Amino acid sequence: MKKERIYEIVKNKQIEEIYYHDEPVWVQEVKDDVATIGFLSHPEAKDVYITELYE
Repeated sequence: MKKERIYEIVKNKQIEEIYYHDEPVWVQEVKDDVATIGFLSHPEAKDVYITELYE
C-alpha cells in the first residue's frame, strides 16, 4: 500500500478492507513508514511496514 493511501484512510476514519498476509486487519496508528495494526481474528497488535499492507 502506498503511504499516501494509508494516511488518507486513517485521517478520514474510513472503513476499508485492509489485509496483511491474507488476514484482515485494521490500522490503529501510522508513524512514518510503519503502521500499527490490529487483527480482526485475534487481539494481537503488530507494527508493520505500510508496504506490507494491501486492499
